[in-house]
Amino acid sequence: MQVLFGRGFRPFFLLSGIQAVLAVAVWLAVLRGKGPMPDWPSAITWHAHEMIFGFAGAAIAGFLLTSVPVWTGRPALAGARLAAFAGLWLAGRFAVFFAAALPSAWVAAAIDSAFFATLALAIGIPIFNSRSRRNYAFPLIAATLAFANLLTHAGAMGLWPEAAAAGMRLAVGCVVIVVATIGGRLVPLFTRAAIKREGATQEVAYLPWADTATAPLVGAFVIADTLAPGTPVSALLALVAGAVIALRTRGWALRFALHDPLLWSMHVAYLWIPTGLVAIGASAFSDAVPRNIALHALTTGAIGGMILAIMTRVALGHTGRPFRAPRGIALAYCLVLAAALARTIAPLLLPSAMGSLLLISGASWIGAFATFLAVYTPYLISPRVDGNPG
Repeated sequence: MQVLFGRGFRPFFLLSGIQAVLAVAVWLAVLRGKGPMPDWPSAITWHAHEMIFGFAGAAIAGFLLTSVPVWTGRPALAGARLAAFAGLWLAGRFAVFFAAALPSAWVAAAIDSAFFATLALAIGIPIFNSRSRRNYAFPLIAATLAFANLLTHAGAMGLWPEAAAAGMRLAVGCVVIVVATIGGRLVPLFTRAAIKREGATQEVAYLPWADTATAPLVGAFVIADTLAPGTPVSALLALVAGAVIALRTRGWALRFALHDPLLWSMHVAYLWIPTGLVAIGASAFSDAVPRNIALHALTTGAIGGMILAIMTRVALGHTGRPFRAPRGIALAYCLVLAAALARTIAPLLLPSAMGSLLLISGASWIGAFATFLAVYTPYLISPRVDGNPG
C-alpha cells in the first residue's frame, strides 16, 4: 500500500483504467437489458457523467497530483492523504450509482463534487503559493468541473432539467482544454526529446501565435457552447479553434513519430481535437454531421486517446523505466482508435448499423483499457525499478 500511494499517478491511473472498463461494460449491458440500471435518469446520461467525471477525472487528478510538485518544487500528496483522496473519488462513483439508497440525492451530489473541489485546493495552493503563473488555469478548471458536476446532479434531480446538458457541455469543454493544453506541451516536447535521443535530423517547429491562441479560443468556444450550443457564434468559434489547433500541429514531426507507439499515440489523439471541434462547428450548419457523433470525436478520440497515451508514457518515466512501449500496448492504442472510428466515421457511412457499431466501439474501448491494466498494473503497484522514491 505504501508503494501504491507513493505518488498520485499510481492509484489514479489504476482507477481511471478500471473505470474505463467497468463503466462502459455496465453501459453496454444496460443498453442490451442485461445489466443493473444505475440510479440516474437514463443509462446514457449516467454513461456520459461517469466517463467525464469518473474516468477522465481520475486520469487528470493522477497527472496533476504528480506534475504539480515538479512544477512548483512543493511536496507531493502521498501516503494516507492520497489514499483518502482516492477514497473520495471512489465514494463519488458509488454515490452516483446508488444515489436512490442515500438519504438525499444532494448527498450524492455533495460527495461526487467534493472530489474536484478538493483537487482544486490540492493543486491550487502549491501553484498559487509558488506563483507558477503558467499553471494558474488548472485549479480554476478543477473548480469549474466541481461546478459543472453540481449542474449535472441538479438536472438529474429534476430541479433544472436543462442544467444536466449544460453541465456536461461545460465539463467536456474543460477536459478538452486540459487535453489541448497538456498535450500541446507534451507532444512536441516528447517528440523533440526522441529526435535528440536518436540523433535524427528532423526538427520540431512551433507556431508561437497558435500556441498562445489555442487555450483562449477553446475557452471561448466552451463558454459559448455551454450557454448557447449550436448557435452561429459557438459554431464559428469551434471552427476557428479547430483550424488554429490543426495549424499548430503541422511542425510537430508526425512522420518521425510514426515509428514509436508512445509518440504516434499522442499525435493521433491530439489530431482528434481539431477534428472534433470542426465537426461540432459543422453540425450547427448541416444535419450531415450529427452533434453526438462530432462530440464523440472529442470524447472517445481526443480525451480517451490522449489519456491512454499520457498514462502509458508518464507511468514509464515515474517508475524509472525506459521510454519504450511495453509489449502489447500498441494494441491498446489501436483499439482506442478503433473505438473512436466506430463511434464517429463509421456511423456516417453506415447509419443503419449504429447498434452494432456501438457494441464494436464499446468492446474496442474495453479491450484498450483492459490491455492497459494488464500491462501497467504491475508497474503501478511495484516500487520504481531504479530504487528512487515515488
